[in-house]
Amino acid sequence: MVRVAVLVSGSGTNLQRILDAQKEGKLAPAEVALVVSNRKAAFALERAKAAGVESAVLSKAMEPDPVIWDEKLLALLRARRIDLVVLAGFLMILGEKVVSAYENRIINIHPALIPSFSGLGFYGLRVHEAALARGVKITGATAHLVNRDVDGGPILIQKAVELLDGDTPESLQRRVMEQAEWVILPKAVQMAAGRLEEQKKAEERA
Repeated sequence: MVRVAVLVSGSGTNLQRILDAQKEGKLAPAEVALVVSNRKAAFALERAKAAGVESAVLSKAMEPDPVIWDEKLLALLRARRIDLVVLAGFLMILGEKVVSAYENRIINIHPALIPSFSGLGFYGLRVHEAALARGVKITGATAHLVNRDVDGGPILIQKAVELLDGDTPESLQRRVMEQAEWVILPKAVQMAAGRLEEQKKAEERA
């Protein structure tokens, strides 16, 4: 199995869809082994507990130095033998050590069709506010691999969502989650895990 760590900051709706997919047998060879939050009050931690998944908190208050924070996260991931990292509504930018150690093994879900409305400053409701302000007719979500450029890694899956008359940032955010994020993120996790599993098998045969 490919051991997965899911990093979260808030309520954990994307985490829940990953856990649901696992329960339904639609995530293999991936298995959620760890949930990490940078906020101790994040409801996502309750979702992890309900699913019987180990969780941990690593906040800025606990470690304000970003370099040391990054080192502590990497140590935690290695200690739990994590193969694949998933950012599911994680409102921090990973440091160089974690990104380097898990090159091509970190997935992020972004609430827009990259390259539109992406990069530094585009997160949460800001993405949907920008889409509405620009007057686009189609938005959506993107599951992509993480590299050193914010939202700049290779795209795994995208799904479009139509904007509707009368949309607010909040209504659009909800529809993008329901119609796109919750659909493509579990698929992206399974896809990436399948590739890692094949790599492992190839290395064992070599």
